[in-house]
Amino acid sequence: MRKQTVSLCVTYTLALLVALAGSMKATGLRHGFNSNSSRIFNIISFGAVGNGIEDDSQALVSAWRAACAVPRATLLVPSDFQFLVSPVTLQGPCNSKLVLQIEGTILAALTTRNSLKSNIFQWLNFKWLNSFTIQGSGIVNGQWSQFRNLSLIHQNSTIPPAALRPTVVRFYSSYNILVRDIQIVDSPQCHLKFDSCRWIRVKNVTIFSPEVTPNTDGIHLQNTRDVEIRKSNIGCGDDCISIQTGCSNIHIKNINCNPGHGISIGGLGRGDSLACVSNVLVDSVNVQNALSGVRIKTWQGGIGTVKNITFTNIKVSNVKTPIMIDQFYCDQSSCHNKTDAVSISDITYQGITGTYSYEPIRFACSDSVPCTGLNLINVHLIPVNWWQYKREAFCWKSYGAAWGPVEPLSAGCLERSNNRLIKILTKPHNYTC
Repeated sequence: MRKQTVSLCVTYTLALLVALAGSMKATGLRHGFNSNSSRIFNIISFGAVGNGIEDDSQALVSAWRAACAVPRATLLVPSDFQFLVSPVTLQGPCNSKLVLQIEGTILAALTTRNSLKSNIFQWLNFKWLNSFTIQGSGIVNGQWSQFRNLSLIHQNSTIPPAALRPTVVRFYSSYNILVRDIQIVDSPQCHLKFDSCRWIRVKNVTIFSPEVTPNTDGIHLQNTRDVEIRKSNIGCGDDCISIQTGCSNIHIKNINCNPGHGISIGGLGRGDSLACVSNVLVDSVNVQNALSGVRIKTWQGGIGTVKNITFTNIKVSNVKTPIMIDQFYCDQSSCHNKTDAVSISDITYQGITGTYSYEPIRFACSDSVPCTGLNLINVHLIPVNWWQYKREAFCWKSYGAAWGPVEPLSAGCLERSNNRLIKILTKPHNYTC
């Protein structure tokens, strides 16, 4: 009797579960999905081949449109495949918390002749997104070498060389963006770019292109605020992280930069333009085999301000010039002398240690708009070779002070602040940052 009762209970329970499952299935069908798996949109299901030869761009766009329409959806780029993709724009607005899960490899396809007419060319162009994540253990490969060959083919063309080299991943006018864990390699130009964005997080990414690749910034920020970049390895042929005009509240921590041009603010003010950068903290960064460690560079003739910048706990190894401010920046064969300059003030360098290959510190500031509020605290920089001649720090129109143990002692070349004198020297401007 007891066994019969247990058997009836089991039978009833199974029947109930089957009924519930049927009810859930019917309800799910009415809403267009019946399980979490229906929120996963695999690019293979939309016609992608993944052999690295056939163009999978349309499949990516189709999968994006489907995922974009579903809350908490995931667009999956599966492992063990290589997806060749031509330039695409993946735009919103989308439903909340869309995820692009990259487990395989996305390869950049060569541009078409029509694409080459654009000088603001992007490859994977994301725009108008909110609460969006790119993550995974996969690779985004810009295939720099093929674009280099294309540049050589078109070197006599009216198309400027930069137009032939796209930025690999670019975000425009997007908010609450997270990029983590992925690898972005061999970009023809910038690897990861944020333009007119806010609330950005980049974590545990690997970015790499050869040292000989020109203008291949690792992470490029422009008109972007409230940014956190952490725990990432970056090596490239230009700035590991580049901070341009319109940026504020930037926090960079635990970054390895090798090789590259270090962490840079600028160049700012090109073409006599207004440039504004403020509230930047760069903390716990290792820079190796680089042109610069931490630098601020501005063009003559620009206006605006760079202020409240802190570089702390920076370790350099075989870096040409670890600390640099250059208000005479020019990447051309020659530039005209101009009196206007972007104002630079309240800059702190604390705990900057390691080896340099050319000179330890270079502060080249404007005669008409001197640098003010420069602070060197616990700085220890020595030549990369013990037998190498110890070069002195260079200071020009740079006002501030050195605190604590400082080597080289010539870092004391900073002029003591004289607010009245600086006010007389500084040319007034009518602008607002």
